[in-house]
Amino acid sequence: MSRKKKIEFESDELPDPKSGAPLLEVKDLAVTFPSEDGRVHAVRGVSFTLDRGKILGLVGESGSGKSVTSLSIMGLLDKSASVTGSVKMYGAELVGRSDDYMSRVRGNLMGMVFQDPLSALTPVYSIGDQIREALGIHQGVTGSAADKRALELLEIVGIPNPEIRINNFPHEFSGGMRQRVMIAMAIANDPDLIIADEPTTALDVTIQAQILDVLRRAQKETNAAVIMITHDLGVIAGLADRVAVMYAGRVVEQGDVDDIFYHTSMPYTIGLLGSLPRLDVRKETLLPSVEGNPPSMLIEPTGCPFAPRCPIAEAACLNGEPALRAVAEGGHMAACIRANGIRANDLHFADIYPVPKSIEPPFAGVDRKDRTEVLRVEGLKKSFPLMKGAVFKHQVGWVHAVDGIDLDIRKGETLGLVGESGCGKTTTLMQILDLVKPQAGNIVVMGESTSHMSRKDRHRVRGELQIVFQDPMASLDPRMPIFDIIAEPLKHNGWPKKDIPHRVEELMALVGLEPAHANRYPRHFSGGQKQRVGIARALALEPKLLILDEPVAALDVSIQAGVINLLDELRSSLKLSYLFVAHDLSVIRHIADRVAVMYLGKIVEIGDVHSVFETPRHPYTQALLSAIPIPDPHKERTRHRIVLDGDLPSPANPPQGCRFVSRCPVYATLTPDEKKRCEGSHPDLVSEAADHKVACYYPRPLRII
Repeated sequence: MSRKKKIEFESDELPDPKSGAPLLEVKDLAVTFPSEDGRVHAVRGVSFTLDRGKILGLVGESGSGKSVTSLSIMGLLDKSASVTGSVKMYGAELVGRSDDYMSRVRGNLMGMVFQDPLSALTPVYSIGDQIREALGIHQGVTGSAADKRALELLEIVGIPNPEIRINNFPHEFSGGMRQRVMIAMAIANDPDLIIADEPTTALDVTIQAQILDVLRRAQKETNAAVIMITHDLGVIAGLADRVAVMYAGRVVEQGDVDDIFYHTSMPYTIGLLGSLPRLDVRKETLLPSVEGNPPSMLIEPTGCPFAPRCPIAEAACLNGEPALRAVAEGGHMAACIRANGIRANDLHFADIYPVPKSIEPPFAGVDRKDRTEVLRVEGLKKSFPLMKGAVFKHQVGWVHAVDGIDLDIRKGETLGLVGESGCGKTTTLMQILDLVKPQAGNIVVMGESTSHMSRKDRHRVRGELQIVFQDPMASLDPRMPIFDIIAEPLKHNGWPKKDIPHRVEELMALVGLEPAHANRYPRHFSGGQKQRVGIARALALEPKLLILDEPVAALDVSIQAGVINLLDELRSSLKLSYLFVAHDLSVIRHIADRVAVMYLGKIVEIGDVHSVFETPRHPYTQALLSAIPIPDPHKERTRHRIVLDGDLPSPANPPQGCRFVSRCPVYATLTPDEKKRCEGSHPDLVSEAADHKVACYYPRPLRII
């Protein structure tokens, strides 16, 4: 079949919006897949109803069945999947329909926004061609009419210069812009239902705010219903009308968003909400956490699947799975035999789960200037040559990844380094870890300048400077047992062979792993356990400074809390220092003592974490903080939101003056003379308060949280 030819479909009538039936009715939906170990019961009896113009948030840990549920509704599951139950759209049954029929439904009545827009878009066709194709296949719109509609869609989702960008290819767009294109394609045929599967997971927080804003605008344009699948409960708090919480393939609680957040009746939902690090709360104790892991779905549970992790489980919880029953008016339902008691007594996290202990920070009471300096970076610069040409390459410019930054870390201190992708965070880490003379500036590690280190010095200092990577699976060799992975740095640094087994056992116990599992391989461990293995390996040589590169970004909320607590405990007991890189400022608020905000190779604000978060001076920091969702519906609806325009400028061609001038909301309010000052040169970091510096000519303190 030609791409340009309109598809011939079977003649069955599409679901009729005039039927009077609800837009979407899902009843007793069950999905199983074959696997080498047996059939996987991915979805087990999911039921919900969704009306036109409403937003349903579908939340839960990885493997809970969220995405499989959405793919079942769309009819996009593999043929090997067994689907039972009912999915009705305007009263018309969709389960068991042919692919031709479902193709018509997907194009005309449903739209899908996938998690990874780069893999969802065809790389060899322009953006315009792909939007026009959707219009031509499902509406028969071609020629100038298709061009006009495609431009209109790109304008709706906020693509700048749409008449030019429509001819660009996916690789010429940033991640945020590609996701905007996906939303444009999803709403191209005015669907009645939009399914968004983790549409902001891979995006920076400022871009996430833009995409959520675009999604709201698109939903209003079409009056479509939306199923929003996400692990971020803050996003759900600000976006959804109703929430369905999934666990072990089932919906275990559902209801109106306010009722779910303020009158939670299921221990699992209470655990999810309680274990979140929050932007609006100062750290006083370790993070509350939900112990254990979700069950394997190879065997259907005979009792409550959450019982092994539930602190208030009783013998009756194991006598069959509890049904989803009403606990209040308005459709609030929970699958827990103690739900009515939890709601009646207004029980919260501290009433159900063990209260986290307070933890004494290392060197508490010792003034920062009196503590030993473990890292100092002065005027660091790093540029990469920008090359052009396939056969005969030639340099056409420079990419200024890091352009003169200063920071320092003291013993027992955690410095959070935050900023959008492309701001220079990773390049800064790599320059520190290389332990070589930088292009410009100076790096001092443990009191020694990297500019004057010999090879022997570097080998010695590397033992005191270790890294924990973002993706625990990619950073562990799948062919090696855990014992060998942890023992590897010991073997290569001259440890006596007889002492290694005891040290590995000691390290596994230190990070909360069972030493008896040392002979297992990475595939036998959960994501959180694999990250603990990575931490154990990093601690093997007793380092003084750990560089943590997004160490919890790939983990579920409940698992994330356990890893953050472990890092807190290790810092206290081992007197460690951390350089903690993250895009989630809620995590930084909880774990860091100080924070440095980077933008386009420059640090624009740095200082005590509470001072920076509670009275941010730089407009970029203010935008970052306002973009972080808070898991509180009332706060999310009433917060002051700063949505930045556009993407980060190219580091190969940064603005001549202040790096932030092209996106700065304050710049638009300045006088012509003030604007000239911003356009002339980048401001230096200037002290605004004790341990709080800002690089802005016109800083305006603004309380965001």
